[in-house]
Amino acid sequence: MTHKAGGRRLFATLLPGLLLAGCAAGPDYQTPAVPGGAAPRLREADLAAVTPSPLPAQWWRLFGDAELDRLVARALERNTDLRQASANLQRARALLSEARAGQLPTTGLNAQYVRQRFGGQVFNAVGGFPVLTTDFYSTTFDASYEIDLFGGVSRAVEAARADAAAAQAQVDAARVTVAAETARAYVLACAYAVQADVARETVRLQDQSFDLTRRLVEAGRSTRRDLAQAEALKAQTEAELPRLEAERRAALYALAYLTGDAPEAADMTAAQCRTLPRIAQPIPVGDGQALIARRPDVRAAERTLAADTARIGVATAALYPSISLGGQALLGSPQIGDLGRSASFGYSLGPLISWSFPLNGAGRARVRQARAGAEASLAAFDGTVLKALQEAEQALARLGGALDREAALARANAATAEAARLSELRYRAGADSFLQLLDAERQRAAARATLAQAEADRAEAQITLFKALGGGWEAPAKP
Repeated sequence: MTHKAGGRRLFATLLPGLLLAGCAAGPDYQTPAVPGGAAPRLREADLAAVTPSPLPAQWWRLFGDAELDRLVARALERNTDLRQASANLQRARALLSEARAGQLPTTGLNAQYVRQRFGGQVFNAVGGFPVLTTDFYSTTFDASYEIDLFGGVSRAVEAARADAAAAQAQVDAARVTVAAETARAYVLACAYAVQADVARETVRLQDQSFDLTRRLVEAGRSTRRDLAQAEALKAQTEAELPRLEAERRAALYALAYLTGDAPEAADMTAAQCRTLPRIAQPIPVGDGQALIARRPDVRAAERTLAADTARIGVATAALYPSISLGGQALLGSPQIGDLGRSASFGYSLGPLISWSFPLNGAGRARVRQARAGAEASLAAFDGTVLKALQEAEQALARLGGALDREAALARANAATAEAARLSELRYRAGADSFLQLLDAERQRAAARATLAQAEADRAEAQITLFKALGGGWEAPAKP
């Protein structure tokens, strides 16, 4: 009856705590509303160059460039920033496992041998006792379990789970950036190569004009001044070639870094690009609601807010008592051979209640710190959402401008090319002066170079839009 009565008393002591174990301190997390309260929409999405169709997972394939596809795939596999983000994700998952371990009992196993020597004076006896030496062998098994009375452990797990989700979103954000920057570096390498080719073609045409002028000077039909002006125009165009080549190599070096290679290992296949990638169809951009759900930085900010909200509960639970159930099984004997006998067995079992009274205000200060951290995270979430909408609208506006500019410059290039052709024919026939021919050549060279730059700006604007839309982090579809 004694053991049963003691068990009933122990159960009665712990019953209130067990009943309250499911109550978690701190606020329950609620997903925040989009700033402004209205469903977001992309106001610039009425451009003829875009469509509200869902954004594909691997948007770079819309360019139809196999080399670009290869480079992006290589970068997503080898980029160092992405590897770092993946390592941070593994760390966050390990921290989540550690937090979950707090919901399970902790155990320990110890073995000990003690040899003690007692002199006669230890017993404070007249005349003394002989020296006494003893041996003692023991092994213990300890177990304890903290009752999550106020939900501190469950809130810690909740925070760690949200941190892991935020780390996953950071990996996705890194994938978005790596894909976009790789495409951008490739486009720049192609663009500078195209512009260099345009400059070389312009130099070739100006060489022809220079040779023609030289022959006319020799024939007495033109002046040395005309020849000097033709030479100056050719030299100005030639001066652009070193800059364009240097920028092309710089883009290739940036591409090597993004794909996880040393600069000297710059991709030679990419160096052969002479055609700017172009999307021949309207760009699928989805809608504003899909943008918010897709952007990894928005997801990371929302999960960070969830983690910081849970940490309020962790700090609040620390203000209250904690109850642990502890037990120990002991085998002890002066003779190692007697450890298995019943007389060597002992145990202890009971609850442990501990409470650090928050008299100095430190505990409540930590609660206020946690609340302030959650408020900051809410502000960061609102700012991230607004920034996502801003970047998407800016990218759409700039794409529209780049497309219109490219179309206008294409018409201007065709017109100046025709004007230069006619001016050369008229100059050969003696109907136009050399100054008229020179001006036509200058306009043609400027129009060709400006169009090449506009094509590069259009391609870069398309990539910037895809990055603003937050695409490219999704796992590729299985074949």
